[in-house]
Amino acid sequence: MLKKINWIIWLSLVILWNYGFPQATPFEDVAVAVFLSILFIIIPMLQSRYLKKTDAGSKFVKK
Repeated sequence: MLKKINWIIWLSLVILWNYGFPQATPFEDVAVAVFLSILFIIIPMLQSRYLKKTDAGSKFVKK
């Protein structure tokens, strides 16, 4: 479910870019789409690392 939400957000940002900057060249359109794709790959990785760090310090986790 989270993957679908991320994809919808990514698609919305790409569409906003295309309508917000209609004078952009095709290269700029592709560059922004690639940048957003990489960003949406990195965000879940950072979130999972953060969750692992916060779970490790929980007093309810058995060691």
